[in-house]
Amino acid sequence: MAAQLQVDAAVVFIVDDDPSVRDALSLLLRIEGFAPRAFGDAGSFLEAFRQRAPACVVLDVNLPDESGLQVLRELAAERTPPPVVVMSGQGDIATAVAAMKFGATDFLQKPFAASAMADRVREAVTAYRRTREEHIQGLADFAGRHRLTGRERDVLQQVAQGASNKEAGRRLGISPRTVEVHRARIMDKLGAKNAADLMRIVMSEETSKRPTALLSAAPA
Repeated sequence: MAAQLQVDAAVVFIVDDDPSVRDALSLLLRIEGFAPRAFGDAGSFLEAFRQRAPACVVLDVNLPDESGLQVLRELAAERTPPPVVVMSGQGDIATAVAAMKFGATDFLQKPFAASAMADRVREAVTAYRRTREEHIQGLADFAGRHRLTGRERDVLQQVAQGASNKEAGRRLGISPRTVEVHRARIMDKLGAKNAADLMRIVMSEETSKRPTALLSAAPA
């Protein structure tokens, strides 16, 4: 796939092999002000995605030609992948965990309330638009940026600059404990096992020039 695709800010791609689900979601998202495009299989979706990326993807786990989890892996290869709301008729924990591990923004078990899906898509699109417009100084456009809140982005930038929790808290006007909580959430959202792994995920050429400062940030 291309490194940086042009994005349709209001377009939401729906991928589900059930025509009734595609129709219902298309109607819902159109009412919400989006421009939905529906696909019944992974192949047709990925072909369209290579031409022009959407602002959000609503993806079913079970597809006739390719697993939704495999589709997530392919989307994660993008420089700034769009948020993906995964849905499944099987709401087991293992499926949800796997989806989040491979980059899903959210997970909804079928059947779900229309308002729940509308809220998830709206929030995901808003965050994604902000992510594409903003840049975290010194960090690459790493996968998963759209999943971080504004405050988490602020904290991550401080961490990348080598600030301790106390220093970051002083600069941001929050307590060291709050910084610690944000750091834990950032690591969880990005799938980082430890501080070194977090820096590997978000490191750019600029940050690679100063790894000692990045990895020696004190926990408090």
